[in-house]
Amino acid sequence: TGSLSAYYHDNLDWSKPDDREICAMRLIAKMPTLAAMAYKSHIGEPVVYPRAGMTYAENFLHMMHATPTKAYKVNPIHARAIDKFLILHADHEQNASTSTVRIAGSSQANPFACIAAGIASLWGPAHGGANEAVIKMLNEIGSVENIPKFIDDVKNKRSGIRLMGFGHRVYKNYDPRAQYMRILCNQIFEQLEYDDPQLQVAIALERAALHDEYFKKRNLYPNVDFYSGIVLRAVGIPLEMYTVMFALGRSLGWITQWLELVSAESAMRIGRPRQLYRGPKQREVQTIASRQSGFLHFDDDETPQLGAGRQSSGTVRRISSAKAPAGPPDSYSR
Repeated sequence: TGSLSAYYHDNLDWSKPDDREICAMRLIAKMPTLAAMAYKSHIGEPVVYPRAGMTYAENFLHMMHATPTKAYKVNPIHARAIDKFLILHADHEQNASTSTVRIAGSSQANPFACIAAGIASLWGPAHGGANEAVIKMLNEIGSVENIPKFIDDVKNKRSGIRLMGFGHRVYKNYDPRAQYMRILCNQIFEQLEYDDPQLQVAIALERAALHDEYFKKRNLYPNVDFYSGIVLRAVGIPLEMYTVMFALGRSLGWITQWLELVSAESAMRIGRPRQLYRGPKQREVQTIASRQSGFLHFDDDETPQLGAGRQSSGTVRRISSAKAPAGPPDSYSR
């Protein structure tokens, strides 16, 4: 994504409205192509180019699944599901990745670099890996019969057991996006006549958690990630592409946030979050003479290392605090 600035270097002046607009359109247009290219490279298949006459979602699915030797007909149900998935993930307040995009944009970095910064933030499993974690959790539960034991393990804080896809920093009740994602999930399964045991596990787990006082008191309700992974799997998106799909949908919100930021040209200032120091107050500093002596080690590469008795293949000298050489470490001779 960041390398697009080298390919489209002729329209990177953020102060010009026309340049900003064309950069935004190019980014949105290129994201599904880049995502599909990454997938094809990952599985060792030739890259498939986009085609005219297809919608945004149809083109993405075609580039994902077509090959030079085999035509691929996009299922319209799959395309509609991808459309709705992208809409539900387009933007969501000042989350970690969106804030990263705005901070990078405030330095007047080009928009492709700013979006690349957002992708780096989304890469973290605490942000972009939630729906993948839900699928893994449902796999570990296995069947509806195992849900009571899983709920007990979560409540008893058993090591390694966590309820994924529940709770949100903003929503203290049911995430409204999760409601639409659940409806979408049911629609897809009905239209495709597709049966996924994980959907039954997810529905039963949601029902059990919503009726348990432990989770209700803690405001733990399903969020958008709880059903989104099941939706992606139903339309043929592999697990390793889930975070990529998140980035594909969120890129629209990122570039819109960037446009809002740089459009207020007169008011734009470089971002500098305030940091409040809450550490220890003034402390006494020991004098050099009163500090404990140690060993200064010289390894074969002449790099001095201060330690307490560690032996090495190089020479070891005892350096007392009173007789330590005054010169810099690289002036010592072995």
